[in-house]
Amino acid sequence: MDTILVIDDDDQLRKSFAKLLVEEKYKVLTAASGEGGIEVVAHNHLDLILLDMRLPGMNGMETFKKIKTIDAKLPVIIITAYSTTDIAIEATKLGAYDYILKPFDIPDMLTLIKQAIDAGYCMRSPVQVDAASCDHAGDAIVGQSRLMQGVYKKIGRVSQTDATVLIQGDSGTGKELVARAVYQHSNRSDKPFLIINCVAIPEHLLESELFGYEKGAFTGATQRHIGKIEQAHGGTVFLDEIGDMPLNIQAKILRLLQERRIERLGGEETISVDVRIIAATNKHLEKAIADGEFREDLYFRLKVVTIELPPLRERREDITTLITHYMEKFSHELKVDNPGIHKQALGLLNRYDWPGNVRELSNMIQKVLIFNRGAPVSLVDVEQILHKKNEEGNQEHIDSDILKKWVWQQLSSPSEPHRFEDFMDTLANIVVSQALTFTNGNRSQAARLLEISRPTLHAKMDKYDIKFKIDVS
Repeated sequence: MDTILVIDDDDQLRKSFAKLLVEEKYKVLTAASGEGGIEVVAHNHLDLILLDMRLPGMNGMETFKKIKTIDAKLPVIIITAYSTTDIAIEATKLGAYDYILKPFDIPDMLTLIKQAIDAGYCMRSPVQVDAASCDHAGDAIVGQSRLMQGVYKKIGRVSQTDATVLIQGDSGTGKELVARAVYQHSNRSDKPFLIINCVAIPEHLLESELFGYEKGAFTGATQRHIGKIEQAHGGTVFLDEIGDMPLNIQAKILRLLQERRIERLGGEETISVDVRIIAATNKHLEKAIADGEFREDLYFRLKVVTIELPPLRERREDITTLITHYMEKFSHELKVDNPGIHKQALGLLNRYDWPGNVRELSNMIQKVLIFNRGAPVSLVDVEQILHKKNEEGNQEHIDSDILKKWVWQQLSSPSEPHRFEDFMDTLANIVVSQALTFTNGNRSQAARLLEISRPTLHAKMDKYDIKFKIDVS
């Protein structure tokens, strides 16, 4: 359960926050002053702090700076009144995750809280490189093959530089883990690490999310807001799925890489920023360039250092090591004894092609441990899962007929125009909701089942207003 500290001298606000956050399955601690908050930070493991800027005694800015000396990677969201927005912006530039204005919208606040906790997890949870066995304290990049040894060498060599890195590989190969490993071994590891998924954020919001905006830049822009790139000043920004970034935003990223400067939406001032860019994609960017979907000049700016992650079928010698790793990891997470796996089952898993790569293997091991209830994994268990997978593939034409009928009915309705995005949103809403239902609201497990990152799952939940009260992740 994630723990949040609320530092605010308003008794009623603290009580309201505590009630709201407990309902959302967070553990909540409170403090009425900066001094009290510092005492809590010093003696507790925290996942997030909500900090008011106007406090008696030690003010919010002083409290924030002290918090950062205790734990530089602990995410802090500033709570501020309109009159102190400039102070909140200054705190954000010094490393606060973000700020929110009073009075605030509760759904927006909950969204920001989830994003900040995920960012804190990525910064603080260690990524083991070249792991041979499971350490439950963090995530791991596992494999002893020649191809993976080449990946580890590149991580080691590029980490100590400020070079831009492009990570390429099929879905499920572990691109985000590699980006986090580069960050954690760099000399920027005590500064922010922010992930921007270029697919999860709607196109019309992505630009303001990255670069921020000035007051009056668009309808609803009532105050200046700085973007993720400014928030990560001194640190690292990971642009995931950059191959899907719109061309107009690609031009602004190119300028950032060339000049280390940006402009907020609606602004005329150019702002110097010091950030390292790590980008990742599962697309073949050379083909995207030929198709006019990606800028060639940006491509060459990104690939100062390229790390290619091999698909699992090209490093089969790592499959047994990965199975052993995930058997240990998920047994620990599920609080069951590691039941082991029969030799015949291991052989079948080693022969399988794993189109979903490491993520698919991870999901499969987790699933079989859930349903086996402590019994050793047998050949029959593995065959049943693979048979079900093939059976589901054979049934695609039936499901397709049902889907076609529904689309036809919608298109036949003259009530309103139908956009392609509306259909896709409807399907995505159903898929995400069903995944959460299947995992009893456990967001980490749902993300693994859908083969997406947890931040991406949260972005989808926010977009479709999906709420689950049961969450043991």
